[in-house]
Amino acid sequence: MSSRDTGPDPAPPPPGGVLWSEVGDIRVLLTLPAALTMQVAHPAVGAGVDDYSVFRTDPWGRGERSLRSMQLWVYGGDVAAAEGRRLRRLHRTIQGTDTRGRRYHALAGHTYAWVHATGFPVFLQGRKYLGRPYTEAQERQLYAEWLQVGRILGISDRDMPQSIEEFWPYYRKMLADEIEATPVVRELTDLDTPVPPPDRGPAPVRLLLRVLWPVLLPPMARFRRFVTAGLMPPDAREAIGLEWTSSQERALRRFGLLVRAVVPLLPERLRYLPLAREARAHDRIRRLPV
Repeated sequence: MSSRDTGPDPAPPPPGGVLWSEVGDIRVLLTLPAALTMQVAHPAVGAGVDDYSVFRTDPWGRGERSLRSMQLWVYGGDVAAAEGRRLRRLHRTIQGTDTRGRRYHALAGHTYAWVHATGFPVFLQGRKYLGRPYTEAQERQLYAEWLQVGRILGISDRDMPQSIEEFWPYYRKMLADEIEATPVVRELTDLDTPVPPPDRGPAPVRLLLRVLWPVLLPPMARFRRFVTAGLMPPDAREAIGLEWTSSQERALRRFGLLVRAVVPLLPERLRYLPLAREARAHDRIRRLPV
């Protein structure tokens, strides 16, 4: 049992912090495929997802649940720690043998920490293209806040580098020693992987998508692969073996210019995801003078 299960609940990152603006912004949706692919490139994580996840049969539901969970870590207030406990309970029975013949358990410290650690370099890579790059102070604040989120998830401080200076050697060692193109990585980045049509939203919309899905899926698959590789740090992309060309780089830069120009102009109801909007509204009310 993790010490996080028995000690006082860790608090989520504070309102007004880096994650407060980052995690609820719709641009996070573009970076999630890169983070997920880096996660399942770890043989143990890939095996766990391959053996236990419903990502093949219920990709839209799994994505919706994962996104809501991530939002709760930052915007959930007192619910954040409860969500962390729920995730640990969910992962306690996930175990087996990875692609290298090693026994794995989802909550093993080094495995669980890698899943969380991928978020930090992906945040940096995403900002490079989709927003204004962080200052050094913001980058350090981001890492400190991401460590705090890790505590909410029950990750021990001994399993996560406690500073940026410690993070990069750890990260490079993971890329050199562990990361590979696992079967799940290949499945997620294969343009021909079958994906069922979305099953969320009003019935007429679902019906229309079902009819149009054979036409819509191929360009969506190409775009997903494009943002997966492009918004993944280059050294991770190389370790996994994802192709990236100079023409793709130019296309990503053009796409990033468009996103950077449009998203900041959107009203809050369109720029931020629902839990983030609600939390931001509550925080503004809390700050009003009595």
